[in-house]
Amino acid sequence: MSLHTPLPGNVRQGLASISGSLFIQNKTTDCGEHRPYHTGHEVMSSVPLQMALYFNVFFFPFWFISEIIMLELKYFLLPGYYQFLLVTAVTIITVIEILRLYLGYIGNLHEKVPELAGFLLLTFLIQMPLFLFLLTDEKILILPLEVAVHAIYVFLLNMELLVSFFVLKIMTRQLATQFYLHQTDELENKNVPAKCSQVTLQRCKRSTIELQERDALLY
Repeated sequence: MSLHTPLPGNVRQGLASISGSLFIQNKTTDCGEHRPYHTGHEVMSSVPLQMALYFNVFFFPFWFISEIIMLELKYFLLPGYYQFLLVTAVTIITVIEILRLYLGYIGNLHEKVPELAGFLLLTFLIQMPLFLFLLTDEKILILPLEVAVHAIYVFLLNMELLVSFFVLKIMTRQLATQFYLHQTDELENKNVPAKCSQVTLQRCKRSTIELQERDALLY
């Protein structure tokens, strides 16, 4: 049973296209035409990434409770604009973190390229800058407990960024390889006229792959 993805179809297509353009530079060599391959399904889910997500899920409520307590203690000591910035940052982190962890679980366990790409982008573009702001800006009156919990969270984010990048790279290329081999077998099993040269067949293969490879990364 597959989990429901919160990403709209056009967003998933865009993320799949980004992943394909980043990690599949050559449609023939990267997709496994000149490499040995196995016919069975190869598990691409990452145990280290799943462990990091597991600890992250359990640590997130502790971070949220401690952040609310610290915010209440120092809220009226902050300037008005820093009160707004701090409340906004905590709100964005909380909302995005729920979505981010869910995408990470789907992307890793179910080997979904768009969801894993979304997890990676949310981690790098939103969560990491906000946590660095909370950890380094002295004008928000950083308390010792905040230093501890934010440092742990930044460590988790860095580990998830590093591992998920390599997992996404492997997953994208592996899924593209499986799709390429499937399309190649279909083309070679068809009745090709005798006058059709090998070059024509090769061009036909590449055209098919370039048109359909993005869709292969969606499933």
